[in-house]
Amino acid sequence: MNIKKNKVYLLLGSNMNAPEKQLKLATQAINKKIGQVVRSSAVYETAAWGKTNQPAFLNQVLILETPHDPFALMNIILSIEQHMGRIRQQKYAARIIDIDILFYGKEIINGEQLIIPHPLMNQRKFVLTPLHELSPRFLHPVFKQTIHQLLKECPDKLSVNKLLK
Repeated sequence: MNIKKNKVYLLLGSNMNAPEKQLKLATQAINKKIGQVVRSSAVYETAAWGKTNQPAFLNQVLILETPHDPFALMNIILSIEQHMGRIRQQKYAARIIDIDILFYGKEIINGEQLIIPHPLMNQRKFVLTPLHELSPRFLHPVFKQTIHQLLKECPDKLSVNKLLK
């Protein structure tokens, strides 16, 4: 029996409790519970967005294949975040881990609990920069622009710096 694999783009972010370690732990959990990570961007550091009086964030984009539908995927992501210690108290607050679904194939979902593609990615350089590293020619199914075009036109002025190994 052949299980359909769906191509998914996830954004990981952390600015607490050794953020680089948290990104690695999240990636391991994703590999185990969601599906195989086939590519990952470098890790990028960006000043906090939205609520600026907190430590800088580390972000990374993963491309993976999963048999899960978008809603099951979201539930698994929420359970991974909770298991890692994420507590949702305040919007844009510091966090141990944040996992966002950027794309689920070319699907467009506009639900109360789930919106795919991520609705604010075109306004956030910390999302577009690692995404551009992996898939500059990927066509956003809503905006009908490539990631390269979206990054060029992004209004976000925060600097996004690749962490050097």
